[in-house]
Amino acid sequence: MKRIGLLSDTHGWLDPRLREYFAACDEIWHAGDIGNSTVTEELQRWKPLRAIHGNIDDAKMRLEFPADLRFTVEGVRVWITHIGGRPPRYDPGVREELKRDAPNLFICGHSHICMVKFDPVLNMLYMNPGATGRHGWHKLRTVLRFTIDGEKLKDLEVIELGPRGAGAPDVRS
Repeated sequence: MKRIGLLSDTHGWLDPRLREYFAACDEIWHAGDIGNSTVTEELQRWKPLRAIHGNIDDAKMRLEFPADLRFTVEGVRVWITHIGGRPPRYDPGVREELKRDAPNLFICGHSHICMVKFDPVLNMLYMNPGATGRHGWHKLRTVLRFTIDGEKLKDLEVIELGPRGAGAPDVRS
C-alpha cells in the first residue's frame, strides 16, 4: 500500500504547508510546470519524488525530468504527462497512445483545473490535481492525496490551499 501526494503547476512556488499535508505520504508526484529546482529539491527532502517537466520549465528542468513517466505502483499502471486534456477531450498529443495503451491511472496538469473522473471508454481514472502555485488563471490552489492498495485507488482527498494569490512565504533552502 502506498500513499501518494499529487501536485502540479507550482510555477516556482511551494506552499510550505504541503510538508504537513504530505507527511503521511510515501511518495510525492509532480505533474509538471515545476518552475525551478528549489521546488523539487525541497520536495525531495520530504519524500521520494516522481516528476515530469511542463511547458514553462526551462532547459535545466527538462534535462532533469522527462516529459512523460510510465510506471507501475502495486498493481496500478500510471502515466503522468503535463498536457493531456481531459475526458473525453484528450490532447491530440496523447489521444492515440491512450487508445492504444491506456494506463489504469492517467495524470496530467496544465489546465489548472482540479478534476478526477473515470473514463469508461478507456477504463481508466483521470486525475488533474489543479494548480498549487500562485501564478495562473486558477482561483483556488489544490493538491490531491490518495492511496494505491494493490490494484485499487482509494481514500482520495482534495486539499484546498486557498486563493491563488494568497499563501505563506516562499520555501527557501
